[in-house]
Amino acid sequence: MKKNIKNNNGFTIIELIVVIAIIAVLAAIVLVNVTQYIAKGKNASIKGNMSTILTNAAVFYDQQTSPTYVGFSATTGYTQAAARIATNGGTMGTPVMTTSAFCACTTMNVTNTEPVNTTYCVDSAGNKKLTITACITECPASGACQ
Repeated sequence: MKKNIKNNNGFTIIELIVVIAIIAVLAAIVLVNVTQYIAKGKNASIKGNMSTILTNAAVFYDQQTSPTYVGFSATTGYTQAAARIATNGGTMGTPVMTTSAFCACTTMNVTNTEPVNTTYCVDSAGNKKLTITACITECPASGACQ
């Protein structure tokens, strides 16, 4: 009499597919969360650079002797901060300057807490606002965040 002996060394193809599927699901969850954290970090950088623009605008206003106040957007402090904002995914609106007020606005990256079309506005009164309003509306000719 001959006995049939099965040799069960190794995994079946079904077991391997299940393990690969589980790893793929876990990797997808991690990837989504990491992407959110990166976008939030970039938004924090954008807010910091907007604060730099606000500080540089205050210095620019203090140094002006002419009531025209033109040329701030060409200063080094503004252009460097605006370039870093662009590097982090923000889009600067045109800063509004009057003889008594200043306003600048940028778009933010989309995250789970900051939806599409979120903007960040700073003005000479010290306001720093996160809204879902277009920059052209957020920084009107009056030079103050709305």
